[in-house]
Amino acid sequence: MASDPALGGIGAPGGSSSGAVAPRSTGDAAGAVPPDAPGRAEVEAALAARPDRVSGPLTDQAPVAIAIDAGPAGSWTVHVERDGRVLQTDGIGKRVKATIHADPATVVATLTGRESGVGAFMDGRLTVRGSLGLALLFEGVLSTGERDARFPRPATVSVGGIRTPYLDAGPLDAPVVVVLHGLGATNASMLPTVWELATDHRVLAPDLPGFGVADKPNAPYSAEWFGRWLRGFCDALQLDRFFLLGNSLGGRIAIEGGLLMPDRVRGLVLLTPSPAFRKLRQFVPVVRLLRPELAVVPLPLRHATAVAGLRMLFAVPDRVRPGWYAAAADEFLRVMGEPRARVAFFAAMRQIYLEEAFGERGFWERLPGLRPPALFVWGDRDRLVPHGFARHVVQALPACQSVVLRDCGHAPQFELPAETHALARSFLAEVMRAG
Repeated sequence: MASDPALGGIGAPGGSSSGAVAPRSTGDAAGAVPPDAPGRAEVEAALAARPDRVSGPLTDQAPVAIAIDAGPAGSWTVHVERDGRVLQTDGIGKRVKATIHADPATVVATLTGRESGVGAFMDGRLTVRGSLGLALLFEGVLSTGERDARFPRPATVSVGGIRTPYLDAGPLDAPVVVVLHGLGATNASMLPTVWELATDHRVLAPDLPGFGVADKPNAPYSAEWFGRWLRGFCDALQLDRFFLLGNSLGGRIAIEGGLLMPDRVRGLVLLTPSPAFRKLRQFVPVVRLLRPELAVVPLPLRHATAVAGLRMLFAVPDRVRPGWYAAAADEFLRVMGEPRARVAFFAAMRQIYLEEAFGERGFWERLPGLRPPALFVWGDRDRLVPHGFARHVVQALPACQSVVLRDCGHAPQFELPAETHALARSFLAEVMRAG
């Protein structure tokens, strides 16, 4: 099964095939931009007001350099050291891991906390090239003002020794929704859902172990293993009652969470979840022989090839901005450049195919035992998880809601966000009314 897109990535067209961010000539030398350039003084004032030290998940990645490109107003690089010290230099440095592009007014608004970078991304005023994960961890870090409760708050938690970064968005006293991304993606792929639901829900969106900027342990990466990790994540955050929402592999993990925690999970929203294969089981013995450890060997994958693969996940690829594909490919290539990430990716992909379909521990034998109410959303042009699975799900769970979206591929939260989130909101409200 191919990977899901990390399309929550905040992206702009162009960039190098390796995902590295090339310096822009307008910002490399401080003298290249006049001091009186429109917006420059305002951006520099906002940067001058930044804290001298920061804490949180960004420091776990330190030392790290993130560039801010405000176009004609100039560019700057923010350096975060291991002890949390924040330094600043003019121009875009040679070793930046991510570059944030926006107009000067948007840069100032996000630095001061008046706006969220995620919100600016959602309406196309802010883009990022390079590491999407680091860009999300940068969200609100330099803000000294009070930020709206809707704005994502980067955080991290240890789950069984696995460092798990996550986004925490929305009012802290609102109904909780834990959002889970798919194979090969990161929590960035769920940004449309995070931003939409955070107006009146507390939305928690982790990077799954093995993906994004989370730890990448030597583990089986099976649905049951992810389910135990999910239970530990919810325990660590002291969540009592909550909803689970997942896309693709994230949907399968959400199902496992519902089976493991039936008294805590209020309901499940499952976007093109990946169930166990009912057919084509004849290759199981061969796949068992293909050890994921073989993935330590680097993969010769070009940026254009990654973009082409991502576009295939959508029924109508042009619904998604070209810059999002570029950024998603940046992140995918960056992550797949890490041997441990490649092993995790192939281990998880291998387990999707190897999961037992029938028998005592088989997926389709266990599915009827799912007690929390569930909404399944499928795409009629999904090449990875055919909507034909819907009839088998309804047979196993007659009380579930199952909707097939027309002209939709594998990531409905990106391709048809209005329809997808309307269905999710209606389901969440219905479950909450029922108590």
